[in-house]
Amino acid sequence: MKIICVDDEKLVLKLVVHLCEQLPQVSEVVSFSSSLEAVEYLKNNSADIALLDIEMPKMNGITLAVKIKELHPDISIIFLTGYSHYALDAFQLHASGYILKPIEKERLEAEINHALSSKGMTKYPHIFAKTFDEFEFLIDGKPLRFARSKAKELLAFLIDKRGAGVKRNVAFAALYEDALYDRKMQKSFNVIVHSLKTTLAENGVGDIFEMNSGELRINPDLFECDLYRLMQGDVQTINTYRGEYMTNYYWANMTEAFIDKVMRNE
Repeated sequence: MKIICVDDEKLVLKLVVHLCEQLPQVSEVVSFSSSLEAVEYLKNNSADIALLDIEMPKMNGITLAVKIKELHPDISIIFLTGYSHYALDAFQLHASGYILKPIEKERLEAEINHALSSKGMTKYPHIFAKTFDEFEFLIDGKPLRFARSKAKELLAFLIDKRGAGVKRNVAFAALYEDALYDRKMQKSFNVIVHSLKTTLAENGVGDIFEMNSGELRINPDLFECDLYRLMQGDVQTINTYRGEYMTNYYWANMTEAFIDKVMRNE
């Protein structure tokens, strides 16, 4: 996600850029101390969000916002100012946010997250594992249907392990609790593994599942997952967590407790 910052006060501009660069959802920040320079840049470039000071010479932030919207209607505008009386003008321009100086990181982050949400940037990617609340494995936003419920649970268990290899008997113990892993149950578990492999392959995502030297694993680099995003400190994902993780599976309790501990330390 790309942000442009425009403020004629260089110290304030430096601070805003620094705060933006600390946010995990921000991939690029471009700054300008002149409104005219910003307009010239946007004639050939775009951005997701524009953070604009209002009191600036030659072209103030309100006029700049109008110019930006003419060039790129989808850019979200967040105004930064030391004067509250500009709020009405800002809202008439349908600005996404309005922050009074001095700027605090928490307020800036909240306004950026709000702007991202309104832009629909929280939509699911092509392949997404949803672990908050009940587990679902989504392809283009639609839950994958499994021929066997245990195959779905096996996938959930492997996703919970975040790419670590899992012995067959360990996975079996998680899925069947106190059942004996004898020859009969080994055959039954093989059917579950085969069912999972087939379902994934039939839906064009078979390469996420691997079997090597008696171990099962998923490749976390080939799909996205809310658990993984949370562990990486993604603020938007953290804000969507409501204390429930893979509620359909008893073995998920340990990870849920770990997430709660991580959240308390945030």
